[in-house]
Amino acid sequence: MLETNQEKVRETGVLFFIFGATGDLASRKLFPAIYSLFKEGKLSDKFAVIGLARRERSREQFHEDVLRSIQEFARYKASPDDPEWGRFVEHFEYMSLDINRVEAFNELNIAAERLEEQFGIAGNRLFYLALAPDLFGSVAHNLKAGGLLQTAGWHRLVIEKPFGFDLPSAEKLNKEIREVFEEHEVYRIDHYLGKEMVQNIDVIRFANAFFEPLWNNKYIANIQITLGETVGVEDRGGYYDHSGALRDMGQNHMLQMVAMMAMEPPSRLHPEDIHDEKVKVLRSLRPFTSAEDVRKHVIRGQYTEGQANGRPLPGYRSEDKVNPDSTTETYFAAKVYVDNFRWAGVPFYIRTGKRLPVKTTEVVVEFKNMPKNVYHGRKTGLEPNLLVFRVQPMEGIYIKINAKRPGSEGVIVPVAMDFCQSCQVGLNTPEAYERLLFDAARGDSTYFTRWDEVALAWQYVDQIASAWAEDASDLRMYPAGSWGPEEAQALLEQDGFHWWPVNGQQESEVVWVTNRSE
Repeated sequence: MLETNQEKVRETGVLFFIFGATGDLASRKLFPAIYSLFKEGKLSDKFAVIGLARRERSREQFHEDVLRSIQEFARYKASPDDPEWGRFVEHFEYMSLDINRVEAFNELNIAAERLEEQFGIAGNRLFYLALAPDLFGSVAHNLKAGGLLQTAGWHRLVIEKPFGFDLPSAEKLNKEIREVFEEHEVYRIDHYLGKEMVQNIDVIRFANAFFEPLWNNKYIANIQITLGETVGVEDRGGYYDHSGALRDMGQNHMLQMVAMMAMEPPSRLHPEDIHDEKVKVLRSLRPFTSAEDVRKHVIRGQYTEGQANGRPLPGYRSEDKVNPDSTTETYFAAKVYVDNFRWAGVPFYIRTGKRLPVKTTEVVVEFKNMPKNVYHGRKTGLEPNLLVFRVQPMEGIYIKINAKRPGSEGVIVPVAMDFCQSCQVGLNTPEAYERLLFDAARGDSTYFTRWDEVALAWQYVDQIASAWAEDASDLRMYPAGSWGPEEAQALLEQDGFHWWPVNGQQESEVVWVTNRSE
């Protein structure tokens, strides 16, 4: 089906409307993604891109912007002297647009019809809103009023997070959008779902007979999800100080990854069936009964001055556009329970933060220990078995088992089998936005978020945010460059566990690694 849809994209074409075309997202992600799709033949010559922003730009200036973007950020490099580049960039137009004027949308529709006729596009239009969320509703209504949805082809709206600030604001935003677009036409993007190893989670789980029978509370002790950033808030201080780690990362990326790990096998590999299973997980999240319950299961922190690699790092409250008395969290860790038959009693530990020692996204599945009585009295290092999904920066799967040390008399050591996907296929794999932009163009909503997923995630996160709003005394400080507050370690220690280091490997242990890199 998806192969057929891919051919339809090539045969009938697509017109991309990039709102916010002079912004950072368009430059770093969207233009390079479109170029990669073109280079790989996923787009035929039946496509066009209209860049839209308030700033005045000529067509030539816009083409220069696109070239710089691709030269700096794309997997495939471009040269202005290459005839292929000229063939690509002729599909790009720019228009200065006042999004509050319906008349401007009428003019945009005229330009769109001209491009569709020029490049043989059958009225398929994809509107990508790289804008502030409070503009989504008015833009959607003006697209309709300006006649941009009156074509014979399909119309799809792609919107970036954050989708609201809490559940009420998200419901209001969704109501405004749904007055214009049907749910199946709305693609809420979470770029973490476009990452190769996140999409591989379902395949590893459901396509391997020796994993699925063990994927339950009888054999799994806990699951740990870490999303670490080494950077601070950079130039996003104003936004971040009103958002924080919980809303910026927890409501979307973290809970989506919990759902991917915990979901039941879908009856069909169809987007709606997969969404249905994820929704069941989100509905099964154990609610917090009180503010005290939140404090018991959730740790929030904020980075202070520190250092990394001998370089001093400022504290959060010293960052540009941040309130000097801010109580906004830059880190949070939580113990989450999925109260269904499969996962009853298994803690899901999640943590994310800024100014951590390592940039990493990984999921560690810790299996329950084997009985130690068989090897009692011997010098053993019996460790839990681990399955680690390494999402970034290096993609791969890491498995740790116990084995006898060669030449010894029953000395057990951990042995790691490391499939390094980045080593095998190189770092030149499709970037998340390439995959998601192409999925939206061919109508595959699998790795986008449906409204009921968004609503349930906000419902869960709002319980935490509400408790935090009542009392900021539980905000813990951690030095920039560290792994967060000490209380985050205690969160696991009280259950007899600990956070596994990156790759699930103890720094002091000797591990033989099988690494396929040919």
